[in-house]
Formats: sequence, structure tokens, C-alpha cells
Amino acid sequence: MKITKIFSDEKGESHFEDVEIPLTDQGEIGFLSEDINVKKLQFRTVSADYDYDFHCAPQKQYIVLLDGGIEVETSLGNRRQFKTGEILLVEDTSGKGHKTKNLEKKERTSLFIHL
Repeated sequence: MKITKIFSDEKGESHFEDVEIPLTDQGEIGFLSEDINVKKLQFRTVSADYDYDFHCAPQKQYIVLLDGGIEVETSLGNRRQFKTGEILLVEDTSGKGHKTKNLEKKERTSLFIHL
């Protein structure tokens, strides 16, 4: 399973990294990853005009996009778009951070999984 990680380097610049989460065949129940310990789970809804300037993640967390896409811009100006169902691992808790905005002018819901 592929996800995208957003992280800060030693200079505080944010970057994207494609990460492969290994899955193991478990027969009839499908393919599963190893267990990942989590601290909390949080749901969030943002307004249709969500366009958040540079910010750092409040903690290391997975973000699961439940019903809308986003565009994320790193501190170096690199941009990627993510669709409903995609997962981000956000680790840039310090440094220059990243920008996030809705792809569509509609309310959007996501799931935060704190690590």
C-alpha cells in the first residue's frame, strides 16, 4: 500500500516522500500490515473555502481523506494533489511547514490518527 509522507529536513524545509506499507497475505481476510500503535483518533470537517497557509502538523499523524481532495504545497514550492481515500503521514511538526487547500469548493471530512 502506498502512502505519502510529509516531513521536515534538518534545515526546516518540508518534503514529500512516497512510502510503501508492506502487506502480508492473510488468506480469506485479505492483506494486512503490521500493527501500528496509535494514541488517538480524531475526525475533522473543514469549510468549503479551506485554504490554510504555512503550518506545521500539531503531532505526527496519519490523515485519511474521507470525502474530498486537497492540494499540499511544501516550503520549497512543490505541490501534490491527493484524492478521497488517500492517506498522508504528516511528520513536519517543526520547520517551515506546508500549505493545504481544498481541491473543490465543498465541505471536506478527514480522519486524523495520532501517533
